[in-house]
Amino acid sequence: TLAIRLKEQLPSWGAERIKRDFSLSLSSKALCRIWREEGLLKRKRRKHQTKQNLREVKRKWRLFEQTCLDTKDLKDIPELWPQLKLHDLPLVQYTAREVVSGWQFVAYAQERALAYSKLFAEIIIHHLQSCGVKFKESRFQTDNGCEFVGSWQAKSDSEFTRAVEAVRGLRHHTIPPKAHRWQADVETVHRLIEDEFYEVEQFTSRADFLAKARAYNLWFNVARKNSY
Repeated sequence: TLAIRLKEQLPSWGAERIKRDFSLSLSSKALCRIWREEGLLKRKRRKHQTKQNLREVKRKWRLFEQTCLDTKDLKDIPELWPQLKLHDLPLVQYTAREVVSGWQFVAYAQERALAYSKLFAEIIIHHLQSCGVKFKESRFQTDNGCEFVGSWQAKSDSEFTRAVEAVRGLRHHTIPPKAHRWQADVETVHRLIEDEFYEVEQFTSRADFLAKARAYNLWFNVARKNSY
């Protein structure tokens, strides 16, 4: 049946998303029952901590008041690992997510590096300014990774911090150590892109990977129906 074929093609997608995006008439419970009988249900890899719920806080924020930035290791995804080795694909994803709108920006590199984070921030800032965005008491929030703050022994601001705070109305804010819940918005899209893209797509080359990543990001920002 169509429900079985879709689950085989998109094993990491849930019943609600498949039902909604493909306009299936079956209920979510019926889909789960069919998939369970066919042995198609998979157990999700869960985080040990509950992510911070920012819905009430976000309602009070202005657009572009806070953008969360983080990095994601791609070599830890079992479904993607063989293709990483075969096609020499990027190993690290750089992610930015605007908290109010859910807007996402993604870039790739072979490693975590302060220079790449600085370039990533500069590209985002230039793009937003070219679209007429005016920063006012805005912030780029990150964790305390060396790709954002440099050495833990540093006595001055990192190149990333200086690049961000050189822009009028914009500052760099770091979360407290081990306070990963503060980055719940960007952690959420890391889970989504893993479920919806990395676990289900096949790539023929590095160029094919980057082209499909651009298409996914465009779909995520423009067409995807968000339910969280």
